[in-house]
Amino acid sequence: MCWSSSGETSVTCPFSKTSGGDTLDNDSLQLADLSVQLLKSKKATDILKMDLRELTDIADYFVICTAESDLHAEALCDAVTEGMEKAGYPAWHIEGDADQNWVLIDFVDVVVHIFQRDTRQFYALERLWGDAKIEEVSP
Repeated sequence: MCWSSSGETSVTCPFSKTSGGDTLDNDSLQLADLSVQLLKSKKATDILKMDLRELTDIADYFVICTAESDLHAEALCDAVTEGMEKAGYPAWHIEGDADQNWVLIDFVDVVVHIFQRDTRQFYALERLWGDAKIEEVSP
């Protein structure tokens, strides 16, 4: 489940830039696309996929979405963490929870941000990372 008493989950992630290989950029794109599909399956709104590969080493992609309520944020988090784990990509770290209005799910090369609307507008990650290639995902 997405919510632990400490608010975090740490597991070994088999998917990282340090694992070597020639297809990591393609793998991170596929991982970002899978997270988008999982978010869409639970009706996330305002989904963006941000390509950070030319800007930073912290992640290849951010996937950002809006949840309409605490319960919706929890459902989105569960869908992403469970769906990615089934695909062989367990979350490396989870930070925050639905009642804090922002959940961050770190898959090393892809970081998924689930915001409640007001918190998303306040932090405005899409403006902070304005130099990134941003793809708006249609519903």
